[in-house]
Amino acid sequence: MFFCVRVSRMIFDSSRWTATLAGRRVLITGGARGIGAALAKRLHEHGARVSLAGLEPDLLASVAAECGEAPWWTCDVTDRGRVEAVVNGAVEKLGGLDVVVANAGVAAQMPIVGGDPYIMDQSIRVNVMGVYNTLRAAGPHISHERGYALAVASLAAAVNAPLLGAYSASKAAVEAMGNTLRAELRPYGAKAGVAYFGELDTDMTSRGFGTEAASTLMNAGAGGSLISNVAPLRVGIDALERGIARRSKRVVAPWYVGPILPVRMLVQPVVDRVVQRGLSEILDIARKEQVDLTTPQPESHS
Repeated sequence: MFFCVRVSRMIFDSSRWTATLAGRRVLITGGARGIGAALAKRLHEHGARVSLAGLEPDLLASVAAECGEAPWWTCDVTDRGRVEAVVNGAVEKLGGLDVVVANAGVAAQMPIVGGDPYIMDQSIRVNVMGVYNTLRAAGPHISHERGYALAVASLAAAVNAPLLGAYSASKAAVEAMGNTLRAELRPYGAKAGVAYFGELDTDMTSRGFGTEAASTLMNAGAGGSLISNVAPLRVGIDALERGIARRSKRVVAPWYVGPILPVRMLVQPVVDRVVQRGLSEILDIARKEQVDLTTPQPESHS
């Protein structure tokens, strides 16, 4: 009896989410692949009107075709003027804007000592300033009773592991911007949320872990398992669908991420201890290894 009631409630809730998504006008950055592409397709399936921005035109065109020929633009989110033009274009094409998902991001391993400073520079440019540019440009258009902004951070914003210094720092800044924006949008009836994901099965994850140092760390017992437990992408998209429909403060996936957030100060010392096995050798490997960002970036703007 309990099981039947629970399933019925889940079916009811799912239909309610679908209803609240219908007609919502959405802009997603980083929409060419991974989370952004999968989210666009899911929201389109449930009646939302999506638009896309990203760096890879062929992939964007393909995703847009699966979303009812959704409007799309190539966009380097570090280019503030281009971001503003894209947001204005989305507003014009969609007749307004209800939701912005600041999803574009990059990652690459980088030890703090001896790591490539370029990785830190680009992580800040894309993950921090790119999110800022997106939220800043879209903010005036979503400042209404149905408006919602979602900044995609990571569990790495809350709990930090070796090799992820640049990524963790940038995602902590994303978390701070999302929390700040939530308060600033409240007078207008709009809401803002922050998404925290563990490792999902995306190109970013496979490319980020596709290095000798990362592979060695993942094989180093308990420490590696803490940062290499990859969940299906669908788990993250399900969470995003619910979060956008509800205009949630927090979107978390997989399930274990939610309980970690309020006790992050207790979890961090545990992580610090369990990742020590073979860490000096892993850091030596990382310092010698040539790595690329998970998404190639255009040249810097002046």
